Amino acid sequence: MADIKDPENTLVLETTKGTVVIAMRPDLAPGHVAHIKKLAREGFYDGIVFHRVIEGFMAQTGCPHGTGTGGSKYPDLKAEFNAEPHVRGTTSMARAQNPNSANSQFFICFDDARFLDRQYTVWGAVIEGMDVVDGIKRGEPVRDPDKIVSMKVAADIAA
Repeated sequence: MADIKDPENTLVLETTKGTVVIAMRPDLAPGHVAHIKKLAREGFYDGIVFHRVIEGFMAQTGCPHGTGTGGSKYPDLKAEFNAEPHVRGTTSMARAQNPNSANSQFFICFDDARFLDRQYTVWGAVIEGMDVVDGIKRGEPVRDPDKIVSMKVAADIAA
């Protein structure tokens, strides 16, 4: 397991491909991190598929319908755009055209996507399991997609 420095701000995703560990950055996006932790603790992400996976770009998840059309029962988030670059392993929020429309969908960058900088809210980075992310089945939409089996805050996982 990754060397987890801050269990309260670390996510552990068990996917159909393996384990992915994400260090969250409340210093960059405190509202987004709090929202994602709340959803993870409610089990919102458990069973949700990676519905949009584009080679050389990113893997997107977090839609309860598996289509990219939905979010959680909570209101959308106010944008927390920051200067953190979209590079390999970055986790960032998906949104519609409205900058303040992020809700539960997020993506993990396979590669540099610097054209997204300061237009999407970066809230973390993969610290272990990028090889797992690389193995997620591609497609838009994905046929028989990989999914998040469970997503937990590391502080909530019994040692």
